[in-house]
Amino acid sequence: MSAPEIIVYSSTGCPYCEKVKTFLKDQGFAYEERNASIHKEYFDQLKERKIYGTPATLINGKLVLGFQEKKFNKLLGLSEDSASAVSNSKPETSEESSDTIFQPVNEKILEDVYDFVTIGGGPAGASAAVYAARGKLKTLVIDKAPKAGTLAITHKIANYPGVREEVTGLELLTRMQAQAKDFGADFVRSTVLSVDFSDEIKKIELAEGTIKAKSVFIGVGAKAPSGKIKGEEEFTGRGVSYCSTCDAAFYQDRVVAVVGDNDEAIHEAETLAKYCKTVKLLIPTELKGDVDLSQLENNSKVEIYKRHRVREIIGTDSVEKIVVLTDKKEEQVWDVDGIFLYLGGMMPGTDFLKGAVMRDEEGYVIVDEYLRTNIDGVFAGGDARRTPIKQAVISAADGAIAALSAEQHVNKRTKLRPQYS
Repeated sequence: MSAPEIIVYSSTGCPYCEKVKTFLKDQGFAYEERNASIHKEYFDQLKERKIYGTPATLINGKLVLGFQEKKFNKLLGLSEDSASAVSNSKPETSEESSDTIFQPVNEKILEDVYDFVTIGGGPAGASAAVYAARGKLKTLVIDKAPKAGTLAITHKIANYPGVREEVTGLELLTRMQAQAKDFGADFVRSTVLSVDFSDEIKKIELAEGTIKAKSVFIGVGAKAPSGKIKGEEEFTGRGVSYCSTCDAAFYQDRVVAVVGDNDEAIHEAETLAKYCKTVKLLIPTELKGDVDLSQLENNSKVEIYKRHRVREIIGTDSVEKIVVLTDKKEEQVWDVDGIFLYLGGMMPGTDFLKGAVMRDEEGYVIVDEYLRTNIDGVFAGGDARRTPIKQAVISAADGAIAALSAEQHVNKRTKLRPQYS
């Protein structure tokens, strides 16, 4: 069987392009890379096909937009098992990934009683696992989607203390998780269905069985708005984008919309304004955190629309219009050439808790200064509690406090014991 012809259209600095190339290399497939940031002819080839984003991969002429592992497996004739086998046969390196850190739930995990279980493997949960495991607590981290949290999908982190180089959110998070694993923490990928905190030994119900723990940290992130915007999935890579670094150049002298209510959306709008004729920034709700709009307000290319929501994305081969619900609750149709979405989590993903611990009207878990809930031995932090601002470093600090509080609870100490060395 002849080798498939694979062409990868990429952009400099595009994290998803790197994922595609790494996947193909790991599976042993040769490919031709066409960097649209460097070579205008490749950029023009994409535009001719009405493709306004990278990565765009052609496998024997069939197009795959973004990084879609299942679609790659199908087009390359790889079964899930064979792809996994190739991946598992690679020699070990010092670099960890979430795929190697997180393991399936097995019988031993279901039989054990853990000292400390964190529900959520983001910066709060990973930091908690570092402190708990280093404090000699038998530690387990449960996460249903390790690569889908707010930090994991952040394109660039440049302000995390002690990390001087720019890294992707996933790289930073994986470092935290790998550090916790080095100290002995276990990581599993699974969905928590329900919890029972009524006894001294807490019970966490998964589809695979029941996890038992002496203490629990609720470190879940914020959940995204329910459902995608109508037309979003259909036009992803054809006018819908999530990364200005990857795709801004495709919109030179064009009109784009940016939708979001956080610092990332503001930063991306600034970047796009360097390329685009007009950037329409739609802020659906209140701005999250300490966000400065002054630069955008003084930019003649940027139009700011507060309390405007996108109802639908419309087009034929690519994005042509968006349906907008204005602040006056009127529907309007706007002409745009593309739309960049930065709608992160807005509400804590704590629905599974039901009445197990006290929560406020928006679902945030109520805690004290030691991050203790109203249930002895149960703690919460990160996006699961109401914080003055959402930042990875604050979530990580919450994880440290919660783990030290849990160590005090499990070992029945009279006060918290810090870790110095």
